[in-house]
Amino acid sequence: MRTRLPALAAGLLALLSVAACGSKKKDGAGKDGKGGPPPIKEYPVLVVRPDSVTLYQDYPATVQGQQNVEIRPKVDGYVEAIYVDEGANVKKGQRLFHISAPQYEQDVRTARAGVLTAEADVNTARMGVNKVAPLVARGIISKYELEGAQYTLQAKLAALAQAKATLANANTNLGYTDIVSPVNGVMGSIPNKIGSLVSSTSTDPLTTISSVNNVYAYFSLSEKALLSFIRRRAGNTLQDKLAKVPDVRLVLADGTVYKYSGRVETAIGQINTETGSSSFRATFPNPQGFLRSGSSGSVRTFQPKENVLIVPQSATYELQGKRFVYVVGQDTAAHAVAITTTPTPDGQSFVVDKGLKAGQKVVLEGVAGLKENTKLIPKVVSQKQAKPELAG
Repeated sequence: MRTRLPALAAGLLALLSVAACGSKKKDGAGKDGKGGPPPIKEYPVLVVRPDSVTLYQDYPATVQGQQNVEIRPKVDGYVEAIYVDEGANVKKGQRLFHISAPQYEQDVRTARAGVLTAEADVNTARMGVNKVAPLVARGIISKYELEGAQYTLQAKLAALAQAKATLANANTNLGYTDIVSPVNGVMGSIPNKIGSLVSSTSTDPLTTISSVNNVYAYFSLSEKALLSFIRRRAGNTLQDKLAKVPDVRLVLADGTVYKYSGRVETAIGQINTETGSSSFRATFPNPQGFLRSGSSGSVRTFQPKENVLIVPQSATYELQGKRFVYVVGQDTAAHAVAITTTPTPDGQSFVVDKGLKAGQKVVLEGVAGLKENTKLIPKVVSQKQAKPELAG
């Protein structure tokens, strides 16, 4: 028995030593943070302040010359000569085509002969009046002879006037064989080549000349966009509202912006029942003739906004079709707030339409790892630090 007691005591001491070590390790785990509550992290936040920004919207557009004049023949015949090429710049009055129509030349010659005959008849009738007048004055013949000669002269003068009118009409028709440009502009395509038979009833024109000193860009707004435009613009009528619209720009097919700005001057206003949209027309100067009729692009409209709140897109997240930001409350905890937004032109920020108030602190980074009521240490950064484009 005496030999067993010391052994039992030694075992008991060993067990107590192991328990004590385990207790120390457990206490140590809470201090180094591996088993206790997570530490409070620091997050950059932005204090949102009223700012200004200019938003824009692009609308597909078709460019047309200020005048698109169809050149059609007024007489029947064959195309004998083409004096300009497709795409050439032409001046008003410049010769474009000649149509071979011999019948009109013959009509002119016949009309000229008719004028000569009528002039001869007038001279003969005038001689008759001059012959009869002295005899009537001396009472040799009756005055009715003189009146008859005078009526004959009047008839011959009327016949001469008619012959001259016929000649003028023949010359006009002959002049139609030479086709000249009615405006300054650019030649379109020429479907009829030399030798083609053309007539005044032809379906296709000889060509189209586009006057491009100024060009029109036609674009459309949906019914919803039109209503929004009418509500937010000052003015009693649609034309009054258009007069207050800022200048617009033209984005070309290659994505570059045309260097001259334009004005929206005309709106149809009536909704097209087939497309559900309303047509607008913007006018752009084209002094170098760079823009051509029929080209495509987009009209870019601008909407300045004052006293709005702007946040970086990276500070937001989407959930079930809604956009949220985390706002730091008085309890230094993150709280999710739903917002409605409009993207800025740079694609990096949002204009907050609803959901935020000036002075609130928005978490800028790490929002994907945050949860509702997560405690944090807010580190306020300036707008310039948050994003240079947000700086006013």
